[in-house]
Amino acid sequence: MEQIFTPLPPVPDHPRLEEEILQWWEDEQVFQQLREQNRGGPKFRFMDGPITANAPAGVHHGLGRTLKDVFQRYKALRGHDLRYQNGFDSQGLHVEVQVEKGLGLNSKREIEEYGIAEFARRCREFVAHFAGVQTEQSKRLGMWMDWENSYFTFSDTNIEYIWRFLKNVHDRGWLYMGHRSTQWCPRCGTSLSKHEQAGDENYEELEHPSLFVRFPLLERDGEALVVWTTTPWTLPANVAAAVKPDATYGRSANGDWVSIDVFPDGDYVERLRGEDLVGLHYRSPFEDLPAQQGVEHRVIPWDDVALDEGTGIVHIAPGCGAEDFELSRLHGLAVLTPIDESGRFLPAYGEYEGRTTDAIAEPVMEWLHEH
Repeated sequence: MEQIFTPLPPVPDHPRLEEEILQWWEDEQVFQQLREQNRGGPKFRFMDGPITANAPAGVHHGLGRTLKDVFQRYKALRGHDLRYQNGFDSQGLHVEVQVEKGLGLNSKREIEEYGIAEFARRCREFVAHFAGVQTEQSKRLGMWMDWENSYFTFSDTNIEYIWRFLKNVHDRGWLYMGHRSTQWCPRCGTSLSKHEQAGDENYEELEHPSLFVRFPLLERDGEALVVWTTTPWTLPANVAAAVKPDATYGRSANGDWVSIDVFPDGDYVERLRGEDLVGLHYRSPFEDLPAQQGVEHRVIPWDDVALDEGTGIVHIAPGCGAEDFELSRLHGLAVLTPIDESGRFLPAYGEYEGRTTDAIAEPVMEWLHEH
């Protein structure tokens, strides 16, 4: 009997089969023929991500690129004329930190000493290398793109378009100069984007001391607000204390005010709603520091004060956190920024000058115990 089917091996060599298909696509120029066939059809524009060219592509990139490729192939089958433009993210800390490691550099100052122009050239070389690696990986995956015309975010064309966009925005009066609190890396000497903070690998579980601190009230002699903080280094930059307006606060016999929701079993001689405490002034524990001169310290309302931990009264340091900074804009609070770009305290903070935020936790606690 004539054999109809070609016998197959019991264990197919899938990688070899894939390579044969890829080679056939290339020899027959299947992708180019598809583009020519659909030229002039309905336009469908797709521009990739882009992926950061700082390492070989990972499994998660393979998943994303497979989904994108399937979607583009569907559009092509429907006769659409596609752009197929791949891109590479070629700027930022994901690239620069890797180049630093390769050059044995460990700070912004060392980069400046090495030479910014030469460092930038090394970064471009690094990107070009891994862009090539990722391109070959994507081809091997079977993804169809116009690989010879990938865009790079560091290209002059891209940068010029960004500047042109900013100029148009400026011409329309939409740009303004202001301040904002942001995440900062003292080692890199730069702010951090949300993308650079994402991922479990960027976080580490640490233990920090928590403190209960008394803020004596000026209008109510012998009474004090009790605040709780897990960031002792921010206390020298304190300018306000926040209470929840609709929460109930109680004063114990020793004059200390706390939230009754947090301490329901306390023995209180007076009870007030948070809104009744708003506007009171208090003496800050570090008001003698040069940076604190002329700063008003008062109680403000904040609906987001948590009542499941601490004391229900939050110390506010607008120069040390995003939420606190937004409160300063709402309530006209002073903004004291205690540290420089290397994460060290400024001269206006007395004996803490030059110390890192971690290094002053113990001195701050010692000072509070002594006073």
